[in-house]
Amino acid sequence: MIFSKLKETRNSDRRARQLDLLAEPPEAGHELFVGFSSLRDTFSSRHHSRDFAFAHARYLRSRVLALGIIFAVLSPLWIVVDALVLPATLLKYTLVGRVVLMLSLVVVLLLALFSQERIRRIRFCASMLLALPAAFYTLVLVMLPSNELHNLVGYGFIPFLLVASLSVFPFTLLESLFAGIALLALLVFSQIVDGSWLTGRGVEAFWLLSSLLAVSMAANHFQLSLLLRLYRQATHDPLTGLFNRGALEVHLDKIQAWQRDTERLDCAGSVPCSLLMLDLDEFKQINDTYGHSVGDGVLSQFADVLVRQTRKHDCTARYGGEEFVVLLLGSDHAGAMEIAERIRFAVESFEFLDCEQQRIPLTTSIGVTQLRQDEPAQDALRRADDALYRAKHAGRNCVMASEPSPS
Repeated sequence: MIFSKLKETRNSDRRARQLDLLAEPPEAGHELFVGFSSLRDTFSSRHHSRDFAFAHARYLRSRVLALGIIFAVLSPLWIVVDALVLPATLLKYTLVGRVVLMLSLVVVLLLALFSQERIRRIRFCASMLLALPAAFYTLVLVMLPSNELHNLVGYGFIPFLLVASLSVFPFTLLESLFAGIALLALLVFSQIVDGSWLTGRGVEAFWLLSSLLAVSMAANHFQLSLLLRLYRQATHDPLTGLFNRGALEVHLDKIQAWQRDTERLDCAGSVPCSLLMLDLDEFKQINDTYGHSVGDGVLSQFADVLVRQTRKHDCTARYGGEEFVVLLLGSDHAGAMEIAERIRFAVESFEFLDCEQQRIPLTTSIGVTQLRQDEPAQDALRRADDALYRAKHAGRNCVMASEPSPS
């Protein structure tokens, strides 16, 4: 009697833990974590997937090109302003700096233009777009005689312009904060040089720049939040939180391109990649017996099982209906078969629950194949689907490998 009560208590605790897990959206491995609030996603890029990093970089690149063109056009125009306003003795200090700044901006623009998929280069270009005008202003402050600083017109506006420019970029809050602190330090340095530090005018300027920085960081947050939301809607299945079919196909193309690149760089060959196609056995009966709401819950639970049985760098996607696909990067045929069998056993052992917290017996059939770098991705999906079809006809709840192609 005591043992039966203890067993019931353990079962109820296990079911309670599973319900707690189901209350949270699945953390789909390498995919974006839809966490407690959007602030966590916009604070840093720590929880961003590599796929979103590419999308983010492309969006950032368009901003770099737009703002870089504006800066490159305004820089030579300001030479005319300098010639009209500044004494001839000061032009030698500013003209060379302006020319170097303009040429550097052109180099940054060209680098960004030819860096469509180079994430680090695009981020470097974005940082240089802010650092170059700041460096130019610092150089002018250092080289110019202190008794001539009052003749500079418009140069004191550079820190404010750069802080306002932060709002154009979809930077994370941490990146914007570091850039803002650097620009505040530049303002303090300029005030120490011209003697306005800790004066009424200096405090007013510092407060104004701090306020602009707060506004720019808020703009960064909303801009990056919107980009994240649009990315998720375009690439993720709303029910399970996994990649959708379109995002899966894009990811397959990227993996094949990466395999070709690694093979060219390494004579040992490319990194293997396996593909699993999974289908829930007799899923239609679940919808007919328990209703579609329970069926949706089962799909979400199944997605959670897949994520927990795969690695962070693997890709899990909902292919359509009750069909799912898992990409196992770095797994050969033997490793893929082992992982597929582990997933099959985990699904068979998992307690899928209905509305009354009763267990729903559920199994899965799995087809396994290798992704080849020199074939269309659809061919690999078709082979995995054929293997899945054979698993269904072999009695379900089993793993089948694709038949080798004729040589």
